[in-house]
Amino acid sequence: MMEQMHVITLAILGVLVLPLSAYAAVFDVSKEGVQNGDITNALLKAWKQAVEAPTASKVLIPKGKWTLKQALLAGPNKAPIEFQVEGTVTAYSDPFDLPDKKGEWWIGMNYLNSLTVSGGGVFDGNGKVAWTKNDCHKNTQCLSKRLPYNLSFNFINNSLIQDITIKDSKYFQSNCISSNNVTFQRVNIIAPNESPNTDGIHIARSANIKVLDTTIGTGDDCISFGDEIKDVLIKNVRCGPGHGISIGSLGKTNLEKDVTGITIDNCTFVNTDNGVRIKTWPSTPSTLKVTDIKFTNLIMQNVSNPVIIDQQYCPWNMCSLDKASLVQISKLKIDNVKGTSATQDALIFACSSTKPCQDVQIGNIDLRFTGDPTLGGATTKCQNVKYVSTGKQNPPLCVKSSAPKPLPK
Repeated sequence: MMEQMHVITLAILGVLVLPLSAYAAVFDVSKEGVQNGDITNALLKAWKQAVEAPTASKVLIPKGKWTLKQALLAGPNKAPIEFQVEGTVTAYSDPFDLPDKKGEWWIGMNYLNSLTVSGGGVFDGNGKVAWTKNDCHKNTQCLSKRLPYNLSFNFINNSLIQDITIKDSKYFQSNCISSNNVTFQRVNIIAPNESPNTDGIHIARSANIKVLDTTIGTGDDCISFGDEIKDVLIKNVRCGPGHGISIGSLGKTNLEKDVTGITIDNCTFVNTDNGVRIKTWPSTPSTLKVTDIKFTNLIMQNVSNPVIIDQQYCPWNMCSLDKASLVQISKLKIDNVKGTSATQDALIFACSSTKPCQDVQIGNIDLRFTGDPTLGGATTKCQNVKYVSTGKQNPPLCVKSSAPKPLPK
């Protein structure tokens, strides 16, 4: 009966996960020739058997401490696969000592359908040494040797990633690229605030993605979005420390495609450098559209820049501000955002003079400035934004007509 309830619950998420009794074969990595705790070859051997299995199967990493050099777990698979990780799997510390030096991943999972990653285990990227080699904050040609992601999901369909911990990646903690109908649920993502470029989940060129009931604390964006996005729900996520949840940066090249249908709902931000933001590059030919975006029911706790629309995004002076961004932002809803702001400018709309933000709906806002009281209360900054408001807004909207202060990078 419990197994039936398990299947029904996950079916609501749009992801099919089979009950334990449905797995015809379990491939236990610990029985595939582990060498001094290193499971690299054993995992690849077990995965090959699972991919070729004609019926649903499971690859198991049991409880214990294991090391892994690198693994590409690719399909196509013939039947559903569950990757059940119960132990702690740790990467080697040298970021460039990888069997596949061109692989931008520690564990890559590609071209799979009906995949489940679960088990309560830990993927430890062991990134402390790698962070010292990341100088992107001062070197525009940084990382000629790309640092690996912890978990990289590419071309994944109808899949579920749940009940795992991802920590201390050398670069992005995880990504979801060119995928459809994937749910991240009850995932714990951890890295120190000072760890560079350790975005929690990066999503791009994907549709029907959900991130639910998840905790992310990292050194960069908790969740970041690239281009070609359609229908994403971020709900019940706790973000902090980190840089908030960011759509973009977008528009750096003219090959990028539209972003539509992102909802960020019922999330909490704690001591983050930003809350929710959209960022686009100026002085580029890109004309993509960003539309149908919802920021609703959000709690900010000592957050710098709780809501920021930045169409002058130019980090470390890597571009020119001579020409306005050609990215069109429209159908943006902001409602029931409350809490405390560590910066006086609680809401910033720095929209494009060429493509002003259109059809912006602003509902209830209650954000208090927690900084120096002699500066006054919280404020909003508005530039090239066309909005309508309902409910109550604290601080009042767009009281001053002056341009915003220089934006945080």
